[in-house]
Amino acid sequence: MTRWLRHHQYALLVALRRLKVQPFSSLSNLVVIALTLAVPILGAAILLAAQPVVREIPISPEMTVFMKQDAKLEQAQDLTARIRQEFEPLLAETRLVSNEQALRQLKGNPTWADALAVLPSNPLPHAIVLTLHEAPDLAARADTLAKDIQGREGVDSVLLDSEWVQRLEAILRFIRIGLWILMAGVGVVVIATVFNTVRLQALSQREEIAVARLVGATEAFVRRPFLYMGALTGLLASALACGLALLALTPLNQALSRLAASYGVPLQLRLPDFSLLLTAAVLVAILGALAARWSVTRTTQY
Repeated sequence: MTRWLRHHQYALLVALRRLKVQPFSSLSNLVVIALTLAVPILGAAILLAAQPVVREIPISPEMTVFMKQDAKLEQAQDLTARIRQEFEPLLAETRLVSNEQALRQLKGNPTWADALAVLPSNPLPHAIVLTLHEAPDLAARADTLAKDIQGREGVDSVLLDSEWVQRLEAILRFIRIGLWILMAGVGVVVIATVFNTVRLQALSQREEIAVARLVGATEAFVRRPFLYMGALTGLLASALACGLALLALTPLNQALSRLAASYGVPLQLRLPDFSLLLTAAVLVAILGALAARWSVTRTTQY
């Protein structure tokens, strides 16, 4: 056991010495890998910040029916009663909002009060707000209901209030898949960079490796320093990537805070959990070690 530990300690010291001997080359490789790793880290930070906001948005299955501008209140009341009667199994609530009610609500908002005060007449139409029951085929039911109501007399348009939230969720899903593809690309970059670095090291020490084999060095003994070199490159690049991502989050949060404040939404970008970052760093280190093993095996074959 002591001999095994001594061999690994020797391999680790050799790997560190090789990184130190060529500082510019080592630093260049670390920066390349770190910049590549920082991109998915920032993408994960954006996803982590956006997902809680999306979950907190009330995605109530509501549909708003806007009457034509010249439609009378009695016509809107009659249509409300008929919709309630015909689609009772689908609807949890049916509510009529007259144009006068809507105008009073807007005037209560200081943002709109001054603008509405100069208007000669009420520009708002009557509206019918329909709340649908939750169901697995809710989207299909809502679409069928909207098409049916759209053709009714006096109806100007029908709006599904949760459509934009569903679109936002679809965008987040698309970004999530894109991040997985990007991480696969990052893995390729890590393998290619470490492979080339170890290849150059192995070529420069090919004669030394040949002499070591002649005096009885095993393949594991020859490869082990290169494996540590690949793993160390992955770990150091991961740490540098976290630092770069953390630096990038400062100006991003400053710009985002002003945008979030205008919408009244608490939104702040932050790095993923430490456990997730540690797992990713270990995976990058394993990729680096595997790339190093592949490279040194191919390069030192006789």
